[in-house]
Amino acid sequence: MAYKALYRTYRPSTFSEVAGQQHIVKTLKNALTTGKIAHAYLFAGPRGTGKTTMAKLLAKALNCEHGIGCQCNECKNCLSINEGSHPDVLELDAASNNGVDEIRELIDKVKYGTILGRYKVYIIDEVHMLSAGAFNALLKTLEEPPEHVIFILATTEPHKILPTILSRCQRYDFSKVGEDDIRTRIKVVLEKENITYNEDAVNLIISLADGGMRDALSILDQVLAYSGNQLNVEDILEIFSLESTEEKINLLKNIAAGNTGEVLKRIKKYVEKGTDIKRLTNDLLLILKDVLIYQNSNSFEYSEVLKNDELVDLSQSFDNKLVSQMIDALMDTLKDYKNVNDINPLFEVTLLKLTAMGNNKPVISQEKKAEPKLDSEELRPLRYETPVKNGPGNSIVNKIETPKEEPVMETKPDPEPVKEEKVEEPIPTPLDISLDENILYINGTEGIESFSIDDQTMIEIMVSSKKDIKNEMLRNWKNLKRLMAHPSLGKAATMLIDGRPLVVSNKVLILECPSSNIVEKINLNENQKDVQNVIKNTFGKKMFVFAVNRSESVRLQQKYMNLLQLGKLPKPDTIEIDFVGD
Repeated sequence: MAYKALYRTYRPSTFSEVAGQQHIVKTLKNALTTGKIAHAYLFAGPRGTGKTTMAKLLAKALNCEHGIGCQCNECKNCLSINEGSHPDVLELDAASNNGVDEIRELIDKVKYGTILGRYKVYIIDEVHMLSAGAFNALLKTLEEPPEHVIFILATTEPHKILPTILSRCQRYDFSKVGEDDIRTRIKVVLEKENITYNEDAVNLIISLADGGMRDALSILDQVLAYSGNQLNVEDILEIFSLESTEEKINLLKNIAAGNTGEVLKRIKKYVEKGTDIKRLTNDLLLILKDVLIYQNSNSFEYSEVLKNDELVDLSQSFDNKLVSQMIDALMDTLKDYKNVNDINPLFEVTLLKLTAMGNNKPVISQEKKAEPKLDSEELRPLRYETPVKNGPGNSIVNKIETPKEEPVMETKPDPEPVKEEKVEEPIPTPLDISLDENILYINGTEGIESFSIDDQTMIEIMVSSKKDIKNEMLRNWKNLKRLMAHPSLGKAATMLIDGRPLVVSNKVLILECPSSNIVEKINLNENQKDVQNVIKNTFGKKMFVFAVNRSESVRLQQKYMNLLQLGKLPKPDTIEIDFVGD
């Protein structure tokens, strides 16, 4: 008999065996008990979190011969569903069957009655891969299927599904499986397979799985194929080209001591061995996070990677300020990996910078940053007067005066100047610094501490968007880096650089940002002046800037699409957004 993978062998056969997702299990069981069964379900979430498994369990609970809600795994219906041969439970992979013809063929069969069970269940996996024509062909049947038909749609990317499809389904969002749930399941499998193991090896598999139960069992399967009837850390590290915690601690100690030669030897070994550099960078970041938390809390409770003795030992090698600087450097490096073809040189340069920090050497971008040349004349210090109310709209005006010229103190050059790395020149953009202009506000928002825009105004901004202006910004967004070292605008430029223009109209820029923390900072009134000046000096446009996070961006786009399909969007020529501070 052919070998069966562990994730298939130990696939849950009842709701009680499901790892995690208890909010979904409880809801489905209650619906089955009370008879409140929907005609269409959408299971959305990361890969390997149990979407297809849950769909089959629901199909089994609907058709078990012992009654709705049962999963006896003994009757003909349950056994045939487990084997994937039930004539009334049909699976369709939308990734390879995504055309109109396949969906029409499915619809033609919907009208026929069941053969063995009570319900005919259609499970469409990766449903977001269906073409627009296929979605439209499915719409009517999905809304009003025969009483004996139930659709279960599964996807990892629900934002790609048409709003008209989403509105016809009961949606269940699957989350990543918790570490404790994965640990419990892995140990059950290990005990049933008579495998000897240690706790550290199980924890390492959990870390590699990243919340996916199927991934965890697949990794376990691969390791056992290599090592036989035992599970240990060394084999996992060897298979997946990882470094041990001990090795990472020794690397950080050498960095803290400024041992450049030893650090270079270790980097060479990692490259020759084929170590996963991205994961190593992330692991170093997690270790330093443990150290930083311990130094600030003096508690072992929050340590995720290091044991108590390791934490105490490593904390003695770093002061609090150095740990924070190293964390910032590693976070920047992780972001930059996506912009380079070969990450090994970037990793090497980063570790050398960290080593220089530990050895108290001057480091480029850490000790002294060159101010960008923003105009033909050097920027002089600015003196700010107290903000006053001004203008018919009572907008806030910050008056800025340039003080009288003062003699410039002559500074001596550094004795050992550090040779700066050659950086590719960005595309030139207008850099006419105008720090004395009024701030631009949407009427009614200028006096508040933190901005918010209601949905109606947001939809109006989206309708009045200018595609050409947005495309220009997207092409030249990287030019914001030119202002990141500026003494007064650098903070605002750093906040904006990771954002992405979502909607751009003549006077409003809506940004989508990956971090909710950055969103809150951009939307503070006190930061709006600098944020607007960064945009003005990079793109030559005076704009009100408002930020949203990823989930809010998806929600707004879905609402826009719903209104578009219903024909309820406002007409561009009827939209009038009032501004103050012009």
